[in-house]
Amino acid sequence: MIRMLLRVLGHQYAQPVRRTVALMTATAVVEGLSYALLVPVLRALFGSSPGDARPWLIAFGAAVAVYAVLRYVSDLSGFRVGTTLLRGMYHRLGDHLARLPIGWYSAGRVGEVSVMAGRGLLQAMSVIAHLLAPFISACVTPLTIVAVMLAFDGRLGLAALVAAPIVAAIQIWTGRSTAAVDAESAERGREATGRVIEYLQAQPVLRAGGRSVERFGLLDDSLREVQRASRRSTLSVLPGVVGLTLTVQAMFTVLLVLGAYLALGGSLGAAEVLAILVLAARCADPLLSLAEMGGKLRGARSELARLDTVLRTDPLPEPREPIQPVRHDVEFESVAFQHGDRTVMRDVSLSVPAGQRLAVVGPSGAGKSTLLQLLARFYDVDAGAVRLGGVDVRAISTEALMARLAIVFQDVYLFDGTIEENVRLGRPDAGEAEVRAAATAARLDEVIERLPGGWAANVGEGGALLSGGERQRVSIARALLKDAPVVLLDEVTSALDPVNEAAVHEGIERLMAGRTVVMVAHRMRTVQRADRVVFLDGGRIVEEGGHDELLRRGGRYAAFWEISMAPAAK
Repeated sequence: MIRMLLRVLGHQYAQPVRRTVALMTATAVVEGLSYALLVPVLRALFGSSPGDARPWLIAFGAAVAVYAVLRYVSDLSGFRVGTTLLRGMYHRLGDHLARLPIGWYSAGRVGEVSVMAGRGLLQAMSVIAHLLAPFISACVTPLTIVAVMLAFDGRLGLAALVAAPIVAAIQIWTGRSTAAVDAESAERGREATGRVIEYLQAQPVLRAGGRSVERFGLLDDSLREVQRASRRSTLSVLPGVVGLTLTVQAMFTVLLVLGAYLALGGSLGAAEVLAILVLAARCADPLLSLAEMGGKLRGARSELARLDTVLRTDPLPEPREPIQPVRHDVEFESVAFQHGDRTVMRDVSLSVPAGQRLAVVGPSGAGKSTLLQLLARFYDVDAGAVRLGGVDVRAISTEALMARLAIVFQDVYLFDGTIEENVRLGRPDAGEAEVRAAATAARLDEVIERLPGGWAANVGEGGALLSGGERQRVSIARALLKDAPVVLLDEVTSALDPVNEAAVHEGIERLMAGRTVVMVAHRMRTVQRADRVVFLDGGRIVEEGGHDELLRRGGRYAAFWEISMAPAAK
Protein backbone atom coordinates (compact mmCIF):
# COMPACT_ATOMS: atom_id res chain seq x y z
CA MET A 1 0.00 0.00 0.00
CA ILE A 2 2.90 2.35 0.73
CA ARG A 3 4.17 1.73 -2.82
CA MET A 4 0.79 2.67 -4.26
CA LEU A 5 0.63 5.75 -2.03
CA LEU A 6 4.04 6.91 -3.29
CA ARG A 7 3.05 6.17 -6.89
CA VAL A 8 -0.09 8.27 -6.54
CA LEU A 9 1.69 11.12 -4.76
CA GLY A 10 4.91 11.16 -6.71
CA HIS A 11 8.38 10.19 -5.57
CA GLN A 12 9.19 13.66 -4.22
CA TYR A 13 7.27 12.59 -1.11
CA ALA A 14 9.08 9.26 -0.71
CA GLN A 15 11.68 10.44 1.81
CA PRO A 16 9.31 11.99 4.41
CA VAL A 17 6.94 9.00 4.12
CA ARG A 18 9.73 6.48 4.63
CA ARG A 19 11.10 8.48 7.56
CA THR A 20 7.66 8.51 9.16
CA VAL A 21 7.20 4.76 8.62
CA ALA A 22 10.63 4.11 10.20
CA LEU A 23 9.71 6.25 13.23
CA MET A 24 6.41 4.44 13.66
CA THR A 25 8.11 1.05 13.38
CA ALA A 26 10.74 2.00 15.99
CA THR A 27 7.95 3.21 18.29
CA ALA A 28 6.13 -0.13 17.97
CA VAL A 29 9.32 -2.10 18.69
CA VAL A 30 10.07 0.00 21.80
CA GLU A 31 6.49 -0.53 22.96
CA GLY A 32 6.91 -4.31 22.66
CA LEU A 33 10.28 -4.23 24.44
CA SER A 34 8.85 -2.14 27.29
CA TYR A 35 6.23 -4.84 27.85
CA ALA A 36 9.05 -7.43 27.86
CA LEU A 37 10.51 -5.75 30.93
CA LEU A 38 7.42 -6.88 32.83
CA VAL A 39 8.88 -10.42 32.88
CA PRO A 40 11.84 -9.67 35.24
CA VAL A 41 9.68 -7.20 37.22
CA LEU A 42 7.03 -9.82 37.97
CA ARG A 43 9.67 -12.53 38.56
CA ALA A 44 11.37 -10.33 41.19
CA LEU A 45 8.09 -9.25 42.82
CA PHE A 46 6.90 -12.84 43.21
CA GLY A 47 10.35 -14.16 44.11
CA SER A 48 12.13 -14.36 47.44
CA SER A 49 13.48 -10.78 47.33
CA PRO A 50 10.90 -8.31 45.92
CA GLY A 51 13.41 -5.47 46.36
CA ASP A 52 15.29 -6.80 43.34
CA ALA A 53 12.44 -5.47 41.20
CA ARG A 54 13.53 -1.84 41.77
CA PRO A 55 16.13 -1.61 38.94
CA TRP A 56 13.75 -3.40 36.56
CA LEU A 57 10.96 -0.98 37.47
CA ILE A 58 13.31 1.92 36.74
CA ALA A 59 14.23 0.35 33.40
CA PHE A 60 10.52 -0.19 32.68
CA GLY A 61 9.75 3.46 33.47
CA ALA A 62 12.64 4.62 31.24
CA ALA A 63 11.40 2.41 28.39
CA VAL A 64 7.88 3.80 28.76
CA ALA A 65 9.30 7.35 28.71
CA VAL A 66 11.27 6.61 25.52
CA TYR A 67 8.16 5.06 23.99
CA ALA A 68 6.09 8.14 24.89
CA VAL A 69 8.63 10.48 23.25
CA LEU A 70 8.86 8.32 20.13
CA ARG A 71 5.07 8.06 19.95
CA TYR A 72 4.74 11.85 20.14
CA VAL A 73 7.40 12.42 17.50
CA SER A 74 6.04 9.75 15.14
CA ASP A 75 2.42 10.91 15.49
CA LEU A 76 3.47 14.52 14.92
CA SER A 77 5.46 13.46 11.87
CA GLY A 78 2.43 11.52 10.61
CA PHE A 79 0.12 14.51 10.96
CA ARG A 80 2.60 16.86 9.29
CA VAL A 81 3.33 14.51 6.43
CA GLY A 82 -0.38 13.73 6.05
CA THR A 83 -1.23 17.44 5.80
CA THR A 84 1.56 18.00 3.29
CA LEU A 85 0.43 15.00 1.24
CA LEU A 86 -3.19 16.16 1.25
CA ARG A 87 -2.25 19.62 0.03
CA GLY A 88 0.11 18.17 -2.58
CA MET A 89 -2.51 15.67 -3.72
CA TYR A 90 -5.14 18.37 -4.23
CA HIS A 91 -2.67 20.35 -6.33
CA ARG A 92 -1.60 17.30 -8.33
CA LEU A 93 -5.16 16.12 -8.94
CA GLY A 94 -6.30 19.62 -9.91
CA ASP A 95 -3.38 20.11 -12.32
CA HIS A 96 -3.98 16.69 -13.87
CA LEU A 97 -7.73 17.21 -14.29
CA ALA A 98 -7.02 20.52 -16.02
CA ARG A 99 -4.84 18.71 -18.59
CA LEU A 100 -7.21 15.85 -19.41
CA PRO A 101 -9.13 15.95 -22.70
CA ILE A 102 -12.60 17.49 -22.46
CA GLY A 103 -14.02 14.21 -23.75
CA TRP A 104 -12.93 12.52 -20.52
CA TYR A 105 -15.53 14.54 -18.63
CA SER A 106 -18.58 12.44 -19.46
CA ALA A 107 -21.84 12.78 -17.54
CA GLY A 108 -20.91 9.96 -15.17
CA ARG A 109 -17.68 11.69 -14.18
CA VAL A 110 -19.52 14.39 -12.17
CA GLY A 111 -20.34 12.10 -9.26
CA GLU A 112 -17.02 10.26 -9.53
CA VAL A 113 -14.87 13.39 -9.39
CA SER A 114 -17.07 14.93 -6.67
CA VAL A 115 -16.60 11.91 -4.40
CA MET A 116 -12.92 11.55 -5.28
CA ALA A 117 -12.04 15.20 -4.67
CA GLY A 118 -13.97 15.28 -1.40
CA ARG A 119 -14.44 12.27 0.85
CA GLY A 120 -12.29 9.97 -1.28
CA LEU A 121 -9.18 12.13 -1.19
CA LEU A 122 -9.50 12.73 2.55
CA GLN A 123 -9.94 9.01 3.17
CA ALA A 124 -6.93 8.09 1.05
CA MET A 125 -4.63 10.73 2.54
CA SER A 126 -5.71 9.96 6.12
CA VAL A 127 -3.64 6.77 5.98
CA ILE A 128 -0.44 8.50 7.06
CA ALA A 129 -2.02 10.74 9.69
CA HIS A 130 -4.50 8.36 11.31
CA LEU A 131 -4.19 4.73 10.19
CA LEU A 132 -0.55 3.93 9.60
CA ALA A 133 0.69 4.30 13.20
CA PRO A 134 -1.98 2.03 14.79
CA PHE A 135 -1.64 -0.47 11.93
CA ILE A 136 2.15 -0.72 12.31
CA SER A 137 1.73 -0.96 16.08
CA ALA A 138 -0.86 -3.74 15.69
CA CYS A 139 1.56 -5.72 13.50
CA VAL A 140 5.01 -4.96 14.93
CA THR A 141 4.29 -4.80 18.69
CA PRO A 142 2.81 -8.35 18.89
CA LEU A 143 5.72 -9.71 16.80
CA THR A 144 8.19 -8.04 19.19
CA ILE A 145 6.40 -9.58 22.15
CA VAL A 146 6.44 -13.01 20.49
CA ALA A 147 10.19 -12.61 19.91
CA VAL A 148 10.57 -11.90 23.65
CA MET A 149 8.51 -15.01 24.45
CA LEU A 150 10.75 -17.11 22.22
CA ALA A 151 13.82 -15.81 24.04
CA PHE A 152 12.21 -16.40 27.44
CA ASP A 153 10.68 -19.83 26.80
CA GLY A 154 10.81 -21.46 23.37
CA ARG A 155 7.75 -23.64 23.97
CA LEU A 156 5.44 -20.73 24.85
CA GLY A 157 6.99 -18.56 22.12
CA LEU A 158 6.35 -21.19 19.44
CA ALA A 159 2.76 -21.59 20.64
CA ALA A 160 2.22 -17.84 20.23
CA LEU A 161 4.05 -17.77 16.89
CA VAL A 162 1.64 -20.31 15.37
CA ALA A 163 -1.11 -17.66 15.50
CA ALA A 164 0.85 -15.20 13.28
CA PRO A 165 0.31 -16.96 9.89
CA ILE A 166 -3.32 -17.67 10.81
CA VAL A 167 -3.97 -13.98 11.55
CA ALA A 168 -2.19 -12.97 8.31
CA ALA A 169 -4.21 -15.52 6.29
CA ILE A 170 -7.49 -14.24 7.76
CA GLN A 171 -6.58 -10.63 6.89
CA ILE A 172 -5.61 -11.58 3.32
CA TRP A 173 -8.73 -13.70 2.84
CA THR A 174 -11.00 -10.97 4.21
CA GLY A 175 -9.41 -8.38 1.93
CA ARG A 176 -9.88 -10.54 -1.16
CA SER A 177 -13.41 -11.59 -0.31
CA THR A 178 -14.55 -8.01 0.28
CA ALA A 179 -12.72 -6.38 -2.65
CA ALA A 180 -15.59 -6.84 -5.11
CA VAL A 181 -18.21 -5.73 -2.57
CA ASP A 182 -16.15 -2.67 -1.62
CA ALA A 183 -15.81 -1.74 -5.30
CA GLU A 184 -19.57 -2.10 -5.75
CA SER A 185 -20.23 0.09 -2.69
CA ALA A 186 -17.92 2.78 -4.06
CA GLU A 187 -19.61 2.63 -7.47
CA ARG A 188 -23.07 2.93 -5.91
CA GLY A 189 -21.84 5.86 -3.83
CA ARG A 190 -20.61 7.67 -6.93
CA GLU A 191 -23.87 7.03 -8.73
CA ALA A 192 -25.86 8.35 -5.77
CA THR A 193 -23.75 11.50 -5.65
CA GLY A 194 -24.37 12.04 -9.35
CA ARG A 195 -28.12 11.58 -8.82
CA VAL A 196 -28.14 14.09 -5.95
CA ILE A 197 -26.42 16.65 -8.18
CA GLU A 198 -28.87 15.83 -10.98
CA TYR A 199 -31.81 16.22 -8.59
CA LEU A 200 -30.60 19.66 -7.49
CA GLN A 201 -29.96 20.80 -11.04
CA ALA A 202 -33.36 19.50 -12.18
CA GLN A 203 -35.35 21.53 -9.65
CA PRO A 204 -36.56 24.15 -12.20
CA VAL A 205 -37.77 21.39 -14.55
CA LEU A 206 -39.42 19.39 -11.76
CA ARG A 207 -41.21 22.44 -10.40
CA ALA A 208 -42.25 23.63 -13.83
CA GLY A 209 -43.80 20.20 -14.35
CA GLY A 210 -45.67 20.41 -11.05
CA ARG A 211 -43.61 17.66 -9.45
CA SER A 212 -41.92 19.66 -6.71
CA VAL A 213 -43.52 17.58 -3.93
CA GLU A 214 -42.93 14.20 -5.57
CA ARG A 215 -39.99 11.99 -4.80
CA PHE A 216 -37.31 11.69 -7.49
CA GLY A 217 -37.46 8.02 -8.52
CA LEU A 218 -33.94 7.81 -9.94
CA LEU A 219 -32.45 9.25 -6.75
CA ASP A 220 -34.54 6.96 -4.54
CA ASP A 221 -33.47 3.90 -6.53
CA SER A 222 -29.85 4.96 -6.33
CA LEU A 223 -30.01 5.43 -2.55
CA ARG A 224 -31.65 2.02 -2.13
CA GLU A 225 -28.76 0.49 -4.08
CA VAL A 226 -26.31 2.23 -1.75
CA GLN A 227 -28.15 0.72 1.22
CA ARG A 228 -28.06 -2.79 -0.28
CA ALA A 229 -24.38 -2.49 -1.17
CA SER A 230 -23.56 -1.29 2.37
CA ARG A 231 -25.42 -4.25 3.85
CA ARG A 232 -23.55 -6.70 1.59
CA SER A 233 -20.26 -5.03 2.53
CA THR A 234 -20.99 -5.41 6.25
CA LEU A 235 -21.98 -9.05 5.88
CA SER A 236 -18.86 -9.86 3.84
CA VAL A 237 -16.61 -8.50 6.61
CA LEU A 238 -18.26 -10.45 9.44
CA PRO A 239 -16.55 -13.84 8.81
CA GLY A 240 -13.12 -12.19 8.96
CA VAL A 241 -13.93 -10.29 12.17
CA VAL A 242 -15.31 -13.41 13.85
CA GLY A 243 -12.40 -15.54 12.61
CA LEU A 244 -9.81 -13.06 13.88
CA THR A 245 -11.48 -12.81 17.29
CA LEU A 246 -11.68 -16.61 17.64
CA THR A 247 -8.02 -17.00 16.60
CA VAL A 248 -6.78 -14.44 19.15
CA GLN A 249 -8.91 -15.90 21.92
CA ALA A 250 -7.78 -19.43 21.01
CA MET A 251 -4.13 -18.32 21.12
CA PHE A 252 -4.61 -16.83 24.58
CA THR A 253 -6.36 -20.02 25.79
CA VAL A 254 -3.56 -22.24 24.43
CA LEU A 255 -0.94 -20.13 26.19
CA LEU A 256 -2.95 -20.26 29.43
CA VAL A 257 -3.32 -24.05 29.28
CA LEU A 258 0.32 -24.60 28.26
CA GLY A 259 1.57 -22.22 30.95
CA ALA A 260 -0.51 -23.95 33.61
CA TYR A 261 0.75 -27.34 32.44
CA LEU A 262 4.39 -26.23 32.59
CA ALA A 263 3.89 -24.60 35.99
CA LEU A 264 2.25 -27.72 37.42
CA GLY A 265 5.06 -29.81 36.01
CA GLY A 266 7.58 -27.62 37.80
CA SER A 267 9.45 -26.53 34.67
CA LEU A 268 8.10 -22.95 34.92
CA GLY A 269 7.39 -20.75 37.91
CA ALA A 270 4.06 -19.07 38.64
CA ALA A 271 5.62 -15.60 38.23
CA GLU A 272 6.88 -16.52 34.77
CA VAL A 273 3.47 -17.90 33.77
CA LEU A 274 1.80 -14.69 34.98
CA ALA A 275 4.30 -12.57 33.02
CA ILE A 276 3.72 -14.59 29.84
CA LEU A 277 -0.06 -14.19 30.20
CA VAL A 278 0.34 -10.43 30.66
CA LEU A 279 2.41 -10.32 27.47
CA ALA A 280 -0.17 -12.46 25.66
CA ALA A 281 -2.92 -10.06 26.74
CA ARG A 282 -0.89 -7.16 25.37
CA CYS A 283 -0.64 -9.08 22.08
CA ALA A 284 -4.38 -9.65 21.93
CA ASP A 285 -5.53 -6.02 22.07
CA PRO A 286 -3.69 -4.72 18.98
CA LEU A 287 -4.44 -7.91 17.04
CA LEU A 288 -8.18 -7.52 17.66
CA SER A 289 -8.00 -3.94 16.37
CA LEU A 290 -6.68 -5.24 13.04
CA ALA A 291 -10.23 -6.10 11.94
CA GLU A 292 -11.45 -2.51 12.22
CA MET A 293 -8.26 -1.04 10.80
CA GLY A 294 -8.24 -3.56 7.97
CA GLY A 295 -11.62 -2.27 6.75
CA LYS A 296 -10.46 1.34 6.86
CA LEU A 297 -7.22 0.48 5.07
CA ARG A 298 -9.09 -1.42 2.37
CA GLY A 299 -11.34 1.61 1.86
CA ALA A 300 -8.31 3.90 1.66
CA ARG A 301 -6.58 1.52 -0.72
CA SER A 302 -9.65 1.47 -2.99
CA GLU A 303 -9.66 5.27 -3.10
CA LEU A 304 -5.93 5.25 -3.82
CA ALA A 305 -6.53 2.79 -6.67
CA ARG A 306 -9.21 5.08 -8.15
CA LEU A 307 -6.93 8.10 -7.79
CA ASP A 308 -4.15 6.12 -9.43
CA THR A 309 -6.44 5.25 -12.35
CA VAL A 310 -7.32 8.90 -12.90
CA LEU A 311 -3.72 10.06 -12.57
CA ARG A 312 -2.63 7.37 -15.05
CA THR A 313 -5.11 8.67 -17.63
CA ASP A 314 -2.99 10.20 -20.35
CA PRO A 315 -3.39 13.98 -20.60
CA LEU A 316 -2.95 15.80 -23.87
CA PRO A 317 0.81 15.59 -24.43
CA GLU A 318 2.88 18.75 -24.15
CA PRO A 319 5.53 19.34 -26.85
CA ARG A 320 9.11 18.73 -25.78
CA GLU A 321 10.33 21.73 -27.75
CA PRO A 322 7.34 24.08 -28.09
CA ILE A 323 7.14 26.45 -31.03
CA GLN A 324 5.85 30.00 -30.69
CA PRO A 325 3.66 31.05 -33.65
CA VAL A 326 4.30 34.57 -34.94
CA ARG A 327 1.22 34.83 -37.18
CA HIS A 328 -2.45 34.58 -36.29
CA ASP A 329 -4.00 32.78 -39.24
CA VAL A 330 -5.92 29.53 -38.74
CA GLU A 331 -5.81 26.39 -40.87
CA PHE A 332 -7.51 22.98 -40.81
CA GLU A 333 -5.86 20.41 -43.09
CA SER A 334 -7.68 17.12 -43.81
CA VAL A 335 -8.90 16.94 -40.22
CA ALA A 336 -10.68 13.81 -38.98
CA PHE A 337 -11.95 13.33 -35.45
CA GLN A 338 -13.85 10.53 -33.78
CA HIS A 339 -15.59 10.80 -30.41
CA GLY A 340 -16.21 7.32 -29.03
CA ASP A 341 -17.75 5.26 -31.82
CA ARG A 342 -19.06 8.32 -33.65
CA THR A 343 -17.14 10.07 -36.40
CA VAL A 344 -17.66 13.79 -35.77
CA MET A 345 -15.41 15.27 -38.48
CA ARG A 346 -13.98 13.80 -41.64
CA ASP A 347 -11.53 15.33 -44.13
CA VAL A 348 -12.20 18.95 -43.12
CA SER A 349 -9.91 21.53 -44.73
CA LEU A 350 -10.27 25.30 -44.43
CA SER A 351 -8.20 28.38 -43.70
CA VAL A 352 -8.82 31.76 -42.12
CA PRO A 353 -6.30 34.51 -42.94
CA ALA A 354 -5.17 36.70 -40.04
CA GLY A 355 -7.66 39.43 -39.24
CA GLN A 356 -10.57 37.83 -41.11
CA ARG A 357 -13.83 36.33 -39.86
CA LEU A 358 -15.10 32.84 -40.57
CA ALA A 359 -18.71 31.90 -39.75
CA VAL A 360 -19.52 28.22 -39.28
CA VAL A 361 -23.16 27.25 -39.75
CA GLY A 362 -25.10 24.03 -40.13
CA PRO A 363 -27.67 21.81 -38.44
CA SER A 364 -27.31 20.53 -34.88
CA GLY A 365 -24.74 17.78 -34.53
CA ALA A 366 -22.86 18.86 -37.66
CA GLY A 367 -19.58 19.33 -35.75
CA LYS A 368 -19.55 23.13 -35.47
CA SER A 369 -18.58 23.37 -31.79
CA THR A 370 -16.09 20.51 -32.27
CA LEU A 371 -14.30 22.68 -34.84
CA LEU A 372 -13.67 25.33 -32.16
CA GLN A 373 -12.70 22.73 -29.57
CA LEU A 374 -10.09 21.23 -31.89
CA LEU A 375 -8.61 24.66 -32.53
CA ALA A 376 -8.46 25.30 -28.76
CA ARG A 377 -6.97 21.79 -28.42
CA PHE A 378 -9.62 20.55 -26.04
CA TYR A 379 -9.16 17.38 -28.10
CA ASP A 380 -6.43 16.17 -30.44
CA VAL A 381 -7.36 15.29 -34.00
CA ASP A 382 -7.23 11.66 -35.14
CA ALA A 383 -5.89 12.62 -38.56
CA GLY A 384 -4.74 15.76 -40.29
CA ALA A 385 -3.59 18.91 -38.53
CA VAL A 386 -4.95 22.10 -36.98
CA ARG A 387 -2.56 25.02 -37.28
CA LEU A 388 -2.33 28.46 -35.72
CA GLY A 389 0.08 30.83 -37.42
CA GLY A 390 1.35 27.91 -39.51
CA VAL A 391 2.24 25.87 -36.39
CA ASP A 392 0.45 22.67 -35.45
CA VAL A 393 -1.41 23.35 -32.19
CA ARG A 394 0.13 20.14 -30.82
CA ALA A 395 3.55 21.78 -31.17
CA ILE A 396 2.46 24.85 -29.15
CA SER A 397 2.53 24.74 -25.36
CA THR A 398 -0.91 24.89 -23.72
CA GLU A 399 -0.03 28.15 -21.97
CA ALA A 400 1.11 29.80 -25.22
CA LEU A 401 -1.93 28.53 -27.14
CA MET A 402 -4.42 29.74 -24.55
CA ALA A 403 -2.68 33.14 -24.41
CA ARG A 404 -3.48 33.58 -28.12
CA LEU A 405 -7.16 32.58 -27.88
CA ALA A 406 -10.15 34.41 -26.43
CA ILE A 407 -13.13 32.08 -26.18
CA VAL A 408 -16.75 33.04 -25.56
CA PHE A 409 -19.13 30.11 -25.14
CA GLN A 410 -22.90 30.02 -25.34
CA ASP A 411 -23.16 28.65 -21.79
CA VAL A 412 -21.09 30.97 -19.63
CA TYR A 413 -19.80 29.72 -16.28
CA LEU A 414 -18.89 32.32 -13.67
CA PHE A 415 -17.07 31.52 -10.45
CA ASP A 416 -18.63 32.33 -7.11
CA GLY A 417 -17.08 35.75 -6.51
CA THR A 418 -17.45 39.38 -7.49
CA ILE A 419 -17.99 40.68 -11.01
CA GLU A 420 -14.54 42.21 -11.01
CA GLU A 421 -12.89 38.94 -10.00
CA ASN A 422 -14.66 37.14 -12.86
CA VAL A 423 -13.65 39.79 -15.40
CA ARG A 424 -10.04 39.73 -14.21
CA LEU A 425 -9.81 36.02 -15.05
CA GLY A 426 -9.07 37.25 -18.58
CA ARG A 427 -5.87 38.94 -17.39
CA PRO A 428 -5.29 38.98 -13.61
CA ASP A 429 -2.48 41.56 -13.77
CA ALA A 430 -4.53 44.14 -15.70
CA GLY A 431 -4.78 47.65 -14.30
CA GLU A 432 -8.02 49.09 -12.97
CA ALA A 433 -8.41 51.40 -15.99
CA GLU A 434 -8.07 48.43 -18.38
CA VAL A 435 -10.71 46.44 -16.48
CA ARG A 436 -13.11 49.40 -16.55
CA ALA A 437 -12.49 49.96 -20.26
CA ALA A 438 -13.21 46.29 -21.06
CA ALA A 439 -16.45 46.47 -19.04
CA THR A 440 -17.55 49.58 -20.88
CA ALA A 441 -16.77 48.05 -24.27
CA ALA A 442 -18.86 44.98 -23.36
CA ARG A 443 -21.64 47.25 -21.98
CA LEU A 444 -21.17 45.52 -18.65
CA ASP A 445 -21.03 48.94 -16.96
CA GLU A 446 -24.82 49.18 -17.41
CA VAL A 447 -25.24 45.97 -15.39
CA ILE A 448 -22.78 47.09 -12.71
CA GLU A 449 -24.59 50.41 -12.18
CA ARG A 450 -27.90 48.74 -11.36
CA LEU A 451 -26.50 46.00 -9.13
CA PRO A 452 -26.24 46.57 -5.35
CA GLY A 453 -22.55 46.62 -4.60
CA GLY A 454 -21.48 47.47 -8.15
CA TRP A 455 -18.14 45.87 -8.97
CA ALA A 456 -18.17 44.09 -5.62
CA ALA A 457 -21.54 42.42 -6.32
CA ASN A 458 -21.38 38.64 -5.93
CA VAL A 459 -22.47 36.67 -9.00
CA GLY A 460 -23.23 33.42 -7.12
CA GLU A 461 -22.14 29.91 -8.01
CA GLY A 462 -22.01 29.56 -11.79
CA GLY A 463 -23.25 33.17 -12.08
CA ALA A 464 -26.71 32.17 -10.83
CA LEU A 465 -27.46 35.71 -9.54
CA LEU A 466 -27.12 37.20 -13.04
CA SER A 467 -29.29 36.72 -16.12
CA GLY A 468 -28.01 34.93 -19.22
CA GLY A 469 -27.36 38.20 -21.02
CA GLU A 470 -25.54 39.66 -18.03
CA ARG A 471 -23.33 36.58 -17.80
CA GLN A 472 -22.51 36.91 -21.50
CA ARG A 473 -21.46 40.52 -20.97
CA VAL A 474 -19.10 39.42 -18.19
CA SER A 475 -17.68 36.77 -20.53
CA ILE A 476 -17.17 39.29 -23.35
CA ALA A 477 -15.53 41.80 -20.96
CA ARG A 478 -13.22 38.99 -19.83
CA ALA A 479 -12.30 38.21 -23.45
CA LEU A 480 -11.77 41.91 -24.26
CA LEU A 481 -9.49 42.27 -21.26
CA LYS A 482 -7.46 39.26 -22.41
CA ASP A 483 -6.84 41.02 -25.75
CA ALA A 484 -5.95 37.79 -27.58
CA PRO A 485 -5.32 37.90 -31.34
CA VAL A 486 -7.68 34.98 -32.15
CA VAL A 487 -11.33 34.94 -31.04
CA LEU A 488 -13.58 31.85 -30.89
CA LEU A 489 -17.32 32.44 -30.54
CA ASP A 490 -19.79 29.60 -29.95
CA GLU A 491 -23.42 30.66 -30.56
CA VAL A 492 -23.15 33.43 -27.99
CA THR A 493 -26.52 35.09 -28.76
CA SER A 494 -28.72 32.09 -29.56
CA ALA A 495 -30.73 32.26 -26.31
CA LEU A 496 -30.79 36.00 -25.53
CA ASP A 497 -33.66 38.45 -25.49
CA PRO A 498 -33.56 41.33 -28.02
CA VAL A 499 -32.22 43.92 -25.55
CA ASN A 500 -29.38 41.73 -24.33
CA GLU A 501 -28.74 40.47 -27.85
CA ALA A 502 -28.18 44.02 -29.09
CA ALA A 503 -25.84 44.79 -26.18
CA VAL A 504 -23.91 41.56 -26.63
CA HIS A 505 -23.63 42.11 -30.40
CA GLU A 506 -22.11 45.51 -29.77
CA GLY A 507 -19.58 44.00 -27.39
CA ILE A 508 -18.85 41.15 -29.82
CA GLU A 509 -18.18 43.62 -32.63
CA ARG A 510 -15.61 45.40 -30.47
CA LEU A 511 -14.08 42.07 -29.51
CA MET A 512 -13.76 40.94 -33.14
CA ALA A 513 -12.29 44.19 -34.47
CA GLY A 514 -8.86 43.55 -36.02
CA ARG A 515 -8.71 39.92 -34.85
CA THR A 516 -8.88 36.50 -36.48
CA VAL A 517 -12.36 35.17 -35.72
CA VAL A 518 -13.96 31.74 -35.99
CA MET A 519 -17.60 31.89 -34.93
CA VAL A 520 -20.36 29.32 -34.72
CA ALA A 521 -23.68 31.08 -35.23
CA HIS A 522 -27.39 30.34 -35.51
CA ARG A 523 -28.45 33.98 -35.86
CA MET A 524 -27.99 34.90 -39.51
CA ARG A 525 -27.38 38.57 -38.67
CA THR A 526 -24.03 37.50 -37.24
CA VAL A 527 -23.18 35.44 -40.32
CA GLN A 528 -23.64 38.40 -42.66
CA ARG A 529 -20.70 40.17 -41.01
CA ALA A 530 -18.31 37.29 -41.76
CA ASP A 531 -15.73 37.44 -44.55
CA ARG A 532 -16.40 33.79 -45.37
CA VAL A 533 -19.01 31.19 -44.45
CA VAL A 534 -18.56 27.43 -44.08
CA PHE A 535 -21.62 25.16 -44.06
CA LEU A 536 -21.03 21.92 -42.12
CA ASP A 537 -23.20 18.83 -42.18
CA GLY A 538 -22.31 15.35 -40.98
CA GLY A 539 -18.79 16.43 -40.11
CA ARG A 540 -18.02 17.54 -43.68
CA ILE A 541 -17.82 20.92 -45.39
CA VAL A 542 -20.77 20.96 -47.77
CA GLU A 543 -20.38 24.55 -49.00
CA GLU A 544 -18.08 27.50 -48.42
CA GLY A 545 -17.79 31.02 -49.73
CA GLY A 546 -19.08 34.53 -49.10
CA HIS A 547 -22.61 35.08 -47.76
CA ASP A 548 -23.97 36.64 -50.95
CA GLU A 549 -22.16 34.11 -53.14
CA LEU A 550 -23.69 31.16 -51.26
CA LEU A 551 -27.17 32.69 -51.52
CA ARG A 552 -26.78 33.02 -55.30
CA ARG A 553 -25.80 29.34 -55.58
CA GLY A 554 -29.13 28.29 -54.08
CA GLY A 555 -27.65 25.29 -52.29
CA ARG A 556 -27.77 24.03 -48.71
CA TYR A 557 -26.73 27.35 -47.21
CA ALA A 558 -29.44 29.25 -49.13
CA ALA A 559 -32.08 26.79 -47.91
CA PHE A 560 -30.78 27.10 -44.36
CA TRP A 561 -30.85 30.91 -44.65
CA GLU A 562 -34.42 30.88 -45.92
CA ILE A 563 -35.61 28.67 -43.04
CA SER A 564 -33.73 30.77 -40.49
CA MET A 565 -35.16 34.05 -41.79
CA ALA A 566 -38.74 32.76 -42.09
CA PRO A 567 -39.70 33.49 -38.43
CA ALA A 568 -38.32 37.02 -38.77
CA ALA A 569 -40.42 37.61 -41.89
CA LYS A 570 -43.59 36.63 -40.02
